[in-house]
Amino acid sequence: MATKAAAGATGFEELAYHAEGVSLCLLVNRRARSMRVIDFRSGPQPAKRPAVVKLARREGVDRIFTLVERDEVSTWTRIGFAREGNIPGFYKRSDAWILGSTLTVLDDDPEKSGMRLAVAPAGAEAEPSAERLYQAARKAAKEHAEDALPQVKLQSLPDAEVPKRVAAAGQRAITRFEPFGRDVLRTHYIASTRGGVTLPMSVERQVCFDNAFLELLHGPRGEKEVLATRAAIRQLCAHLAGQGVVGAFSLAPVDDTALGAAFLANGFRRTGLLAQHLYIAKRRVDAFVWSRKLAQVPGEE
Repeated sequence: MATKAAAGATGFEELAYHAEGVSLCLLVNRRARSMRVIDFRSGPQPAKRPAVVKLARREGVDRIFTLVERDEVSTWTRIGFAREGNIPGFYKRSDAWILGSTLTVLDDDPEKSGMRLAVAPAGAEAEPSAERLYQAARKAAKEHAEDALPQVKLQSLPDAEVPKRVAAAGQRAITRFEPFGRDVLRTHYIASTRGGVTLPMSVERQVCFDNAFLELLHGPRGEKEVLATRAAIRQLCAHLAGQGVVGAFSLAPVDDTALGAAFLANGFRRTGLLAQHLYIAKRRVDAFVWSRKLAQVPGEE
């Protein structure tokens, strides 16, 4: 086991594991007790499952997920992961499929340690409550489609200011802007309106694939924040499209219908339902995956 990035204030750590024909990179988010697995050797090696379970237990995580191309989906479903969604164009020329799992109570033998499959993927088979929340977001987006949006000023947010913004958000924070991938570029922004609304946002770009992971520090509350959030997402997407970013995606709590409506209003589609993926206000919540191509931004010429 080798450590590339030490866990600091963000609680994030990148680990490397190589043994018994298995070669993995583990992106551990200690705050959210989650771990993304990046597999460097395709195929169903017998040692892969016990290695993943053992490492998850060792690192104290209970949510595990991976992103793979289509031909590797079956490998991960065989070892206890559920297909939960996809990110169109994540690898530029192909989609990324998201597979996840949560750990059951484990004993001392990793060979016997259990993994519980996550809920069904979003769509016709989505969990009923999540589907109702999605329909509520769609309804809100349609009802307010003609609302006038405020002018938004998008500025860079210095890294040193980010912890202060996160602390100020308190229980509203749905992220701490921890890394999602490896070998990425992270830029923080502040979107502000004349009405006094300020929205911290962040983008993690994987330049080799021209994709971008969008994060908002918190969802909107009240009419002013709802309109400002819609406008801020629109402005940020236009900015990224101008930089040559091909596709964007984001994660948001399924019960934040106002935030979901803001993504829908900006051309995003729901492309996944991740079970118990986010850790907000000391509780686990399901997350929708919102994805879109940035070839054309709604409302922009």
